[in-house]
Amino acid sequence: MIEHKILKANMPAGPSVVPPRILVVEDESDLRQLNAEVLMDSGYQVDVAGDGTVAWAALQQNHYDLLVTDQFVPKLSGVELLKKIHAARLPLPVIMVTSVLPTWEFALNPHLQAATMLHKPYTIAKLLGMVKNVLYATAGINGELAPLVNSPGMSAAMGLRV
Repeated sequence: MIEHKILKANMPAGPSVVPPRILVVEDESDLRQLNAEVLMDSGYQVDVAGDGTVAWAALQQNHYDLLVTDQFVPKLSGVELLKKIHAARLPLPVIMVTSVLPTWEFALNPHLQAATMLHKPYTIAKLLGMVKNVLYATAGINGELAPLVNSPGMSAAMGLRV
C-alpha cells in the first residue's frame, strides 16, 4: 500500500503553484518517514513505498517528477525499478540511494544509469541538494517547478546524517 504524504502548510501562496511530486522508496520505516518529512517540509508532495512492487504500482498509477529509491528494497530492487522505468519509457529522473554501487548492473546495462547516486550515509542537506539539482536539471522534461520552501528549524536538521 502506498502512503500519500502531502503537507500543504508550507506551500507558497500564489496562483496554482503545483509542487514537484516525489516518490520515496525505502524499506526502513524510520528512514522512509524522515526522508518524507524533510521533503514535505521543503515544499514537495511526497508519496512513500516500502518495497519495489508497491513503488512500481504507484509509478504506473501516478505522475511523479522524481523517484528517490534505495537500491536494496524488498521484492523489486532499485536497479529492477530502473529497468522497468526504462522499458516503459517513463521520463522520470531517479536518485539511487545506496551504500554499495551496483556497478556490475550498470556495466551490463549502461542505459540504466540513475540521474545521480546518493551514497549512504548521507546528510539531509545532501539529500535536499540532490533533489533540488535533479529537479532543476530535468525541469524541461517535467515542466515548471515550484520553488523550495525553507521551514523553521530546517537549518538545524541539515547536518543530520541518515
